[in-house]
Amino acid sequence: MFGFNKSVASAFHNLTPAKFAEGLRQPDAVLVDVRRPEEFAQGHLPGAVNIEVTAPDFAQRVASLDQDAPTYVYCRSGARSASAAGQLTQAGFANVSNLLGGVLDWTEPLTTK
Repeated sequence: MFGFNKSVASAFHNLTPAKFAEGLRQPDAVLVDVRRPEEFAQGHLPGAVNIEVTAPDFAQRVASLDQDAPTYVYCRSGARSASAAGQLTQAGFANVSNLLGGVLDWTEPLTTK
């Protein structure tokens, strides 16, 4: 079990907020907030799409995203987004990054728009 988790974890990148913000500057970057819709509505990173990782249609919804685009995922603390990053990697996404510490550690302003 530990070996499996290690291989999934190494398949995506865990980034500090500064490195995550730097990566988002790429013109083709895709930003995914994997929290519940209520959490998303209270404030999210600008440009994020909300696809809840615990929703039954998560796999179906992320399948519509470009698997070759750099994909950045985040949640409240980094735990749900790490799970989502692993699922995206297993689904064939080539370049997935997870925000360490989630929005709790994010220092830039959030938006409700």
